[in-house]
Amino acid sequence: MTITDEPAKSNSDFPWYFLKKLMMVNVAARNMICTSDCESDDESGNEEDSDSLNTDDMPNPLDIITALFLCSDGFVQQEMALKMSTYQFSVPLLLPNCDTNQCTLMLWAMRDIVKKYRPQSLSESKGFIEDRIVLSELPMISFVRLGECSSSKSEILNKLLSNSQQYHDTFVHYNMECGDRPRTMSNGLTEITWYLPGGNTNIDIFSQPVAVANLHGDIASFETQYSFLCQTSAAVFVFFDQLDSECSLLTKQHHKAQIFLVGNGESNGCTLEALNEVETKLGLTKNNIIIRKKQKNDAEFVKKLRQKVRNVIKKSKNMTIEQMADVAHELGILVDEDSPECQSAKKNAEAITAEIQDILKYKEDHLPRQGEIWKELTCLEKEEFRLRKVGSGNIEDYKSQLQEDRKELRKKQNSYDMSTAMTCFINAISSPGTERFYFLKWMRMNLDNMSRIKLSELQEKYKEKCKNSENKEEIKEIDRQISNSSLGTEHFFREMGQIYEASLSLPQRDPSRQQLQHLPKLCAELLLDGFPLELVDGDASNIPLRWVSDVLSQLSDLVSPNRKILVVTVLGVQSTGKSTLLNTMFGVQFAVSSGRCTRGAFMLLIKINEDMKKVLNCDFMMIIDTEGLKSPELAQLDNSYEHDNELATLVIGLSDVTIVNIAMENSTEMKDILQIVVHAFLRMKEVGKKPRCVFVHQNVSDVSAHEKNL
Repeated sequence: MTITDEPAKSNSDFPWYFLKKLMMVNVAARNMICTSDCESDDESGNEEDSDSLNTDDMPNPLDIITALFLCSDGFVQQEMALKMSTYQFSVPLLLPNCDTNQCTLMLWAMRDIVKKYRPQSLSESKGFIEDRIVLSELPMISFVRLGECSSSKSEILNKLLSNSQQYHDTFVHYNMECGDRPRTMSNGLTEITWYLPGGNTNIDIFSQPVAVANLHGDIASFETQYSFLCQTSAAVFVFFDQLDSECSLLTKQHHKAQIFLVGNGESNGCTLEALNEVETKLGLTKNNIIIRKKQKNDAEFVKKLRQKVRNVIKKSKNMTIEQMADVAHELGILVDEDSPECQSAKKNAEAITAEIQDILKYKEDHLPRQGEIWKELTCLEKEEFRLRKVGSGNIEDYKSQLQEDRKELRKKQNSYDMSTAMTCFINAISSPGTERFYFLKWMRMNLDNMSRIKLSELQEKYKEKCKNSENKEEIKEIDRQISNSSLGTEHFFREMGQIYEASLSLPQRDPSRQQLQHLPKLCAELLLDGFPLELVDGDASNIPLRWVSDVLSQLSDLVSPNRKILVVTVLGVQSTGKSTLLNTMFGVQFAVSSGRCTRGAFMLLIKINEDMKKVLNCDFMMIIDTEGLKSPELAQLDNSYEHDNELATLVIGLSDVTIVNIAMENSTEMKDILQIVVHAFLRMKEVGKKPRCVFVHQNVSDVSAHEKNL
């Protein structure tokens, strides 16, 4: 954890500097400005010296990225790949290891990348496609070089993928800061990026989505990588200055891809005879040969390349990155997902998720304790404190009747057997070491993939009905379906909490109760490992008090006593990026995706490193992420303001610092949220608590923001 922004001072600082910038959503993360003692030399006029110190000792950005990926575990790799793709940086597809001379297909590292785009076929309806990128069937176009090349292939690629108004360095190239430094470990690195259209014909370069791969280094030295690209790409563009007519490398490959030869007209090593010979051997037509004329500038050349790529995309066969793993295995390329822990966790997760056909029915059959029973229990518990419906009867009789009803519901919960799914889930999260991390990640991804399909259909319906405010009942019904159709790991943990709470109503020595005593400790260990735990159930708007307090008391036993905890909470209107804000500030992983907005509240624990404890005056930070206030799902219900006030009062009451997150899109929304927050602060004053409040204003411009803000 760091609260300063110090530049890198020595070589060993560079990877940390890059990683820190990456996690802080800084698009300039690859710019490695060194501020060593050379600056003082510079001031003293010794410019020549300063330059040699400044750049000659600095590593190539590609070496830093390669080193970081080689030194990280699968979860850090996933987080880096996700962040890099968010800034439109290219991501490692084949990662070379110069110690073993082997490369690895980074399938697991890219698993968490979900992309949204709007092909031109959907531009009228304003619809969009959202999919996990490794499962998307897209054409891949690869760019490689043969021998030395006078022009920078990566720079031309950046121009190919950028609009003339918005140039962006997707790939690291020679003319970038430190891009001319010699590469020591990243030769053979193959990177991938995706061009995803936004549905606007004036801006989109390609009307369909396309993956673009770029191999750094000469294919003569990296035949395996070249073979892989020839078998997985729709087309491979080979850049060269010199061409040998005997070029066996090009002719002996088993090509599934179309080959395009991109030569340099200014070079003497590119003779017409050699070109014709290779053209005949490869069975190419004149259409597959692009020679860059002396007088042709980059813009003309890029235009020509784009047209070739468009033609390929129109009639290409598509392939997913997941399918590329088979090609990798055939060529002896390692696949990062093949580790035993990852495979075992995948098997355990699929054993649970393969059973799911209809999400609502699945929840009723396998997670029965959290449906209507839990909602009824919630109403009874609230009524016990509020006594709103007591009428003219005797209060004590009314209270004891409520308690009886509550006992009956707990009895009903205990009558269910534990489902196979829950048994598998509890066994899997009890597994040692990284296996349970892999399991929870697989569960989250599998469940997201399932919910996404169903939820996007329902959200389309919701959008239609919202156009007419008279459809209140129908809107309420669709909202209920949206709630029923979402299924995440939180539902399994919620069921675990209910199994535990219901067991507490059994006699002390009952074996069923004894068997479940270890559950809070299991969850406390996960909290300590940085996993979020549901604090407020978003569907029933209730806190399972005994469960949460037993988990926290177990947590207290796991860390030494008298530890200081700083509680930070975020509040704001729905879809203003509250979870994203927390993830960026604290490097945590609250679920973010347009298909599902946070419901309820989740808490997550961060351990503070020694050097920061004095600054922050605490040993741990508890971060609480909440559902959006004024959410459209609840606006249809009569008690939406009551719900918002309850939630705001609760989280402000729990926290030392409240971050109020506001997107500056709508001033009436701002007034509403400020009223809710002020109301909560006034309540705090009554109980003598003085939490601090921080306001964050930001804009949202995502293709799905319009949908979500409805």
